[in-house]
Amino acid sequence: MRYQLIHRTRYIYEGSVTVSHHLARLAPRALPGQRCPWHELQIVPVPVGRGVHIDAFGNTTAYFEVEGKHETLEVTARSLVEVAPAEAQDPSATPPWETVRDACQAEKLTPGSDAGAFRFASPMVPVGPDFAAFSRPDFPPGRPVLEGVIALMDRIFREFRFDPRATDVTTPVADVLRKRAGVCQDFAHLMLAALRSIGIPARYVSGYLETAPPPGQPRLIGADASHAWVSVFCGDAAGWVDADPTNNLLPGERHITVAWGRDFSDVSPLRGVTLGAGGQLLQVAVDVIPLGEG
Repeated sequence: MRYQLIHRTRYIYEGSVTVSHHLARLAPRALPGQRCPWHELQIVPVPVGRGVHIDAFGNTTAYFEVEGKHETLEVTARSLVEVAPAEAQDPSATPPWETVRDACQAEKLTPGSDAGAFRFASPMVPVGPDFAAFSRPDFPPGRPVLEGVIALMDRIFREFRFDPRATDVTTPVADVLRKRAGVCQDFAHLMLAALRSIGIPARYVSGYLETAPPPGQPRLIGADASHAWVSVFCGDAAGWVDADPTNNLLPGERHITVAWGRDFSDVSPLRGVTLGAGGQLLQVAVDVIPLGEG
């Protein structure tokens, strides 16, 4: 499937900004099942300096600096992306979850030990007995790891309420577990905490999801949004398998991957520091436009 992506971000500052420095992670990743033949980043005011590098997790990261007084900043990312259907995995054929856990602690370098970097706590995802207890019903002894991942994903979907008013970007994962409500970022962080607390490596994935309007209704421009899900290491053979607890499915060609890391703090689409801003109003609009088969 081919998509045109348009991600618009606009900051309106309370006061004049004299200097600002920003990092943007808005370019879709190149993956075995995903290609990005074309990507551009338009910035107003025009930066005095900009560059691109690959961060520690392999994400394309753009840096730019704006100087001179300005009251607004507009960043528009446009991309063309091709996504192939995901290869189906047999959950019962994946190794027991304990095998995956133990392989990630091996002394020699293997895919499992390399993935083990994602089994620890991170700035926004703690590990601990409460999260381990939450995951235990889905990971009895000897259960194939992907079967457990799917069961955990399904339980988060069934037991937690999608409610944008229940949390904000800074809400601790412990509060999400207690409130049983949140948004895609919260559910991804909760699933990461539950998996890592029993030793299973999992990473945070930021991207987009194609959303279709109700039957007979026109597609609304700017109605889409950034999305978040998780990717779980399921052994050397199966590798990394994505799971979307917000929608209770294993992502396919409707999910578009932009970046991954330990948690949201590693993959924020746009972040920066300003001199002289005071408060600010943030406006974001996203369009995921299907173009048909590639």
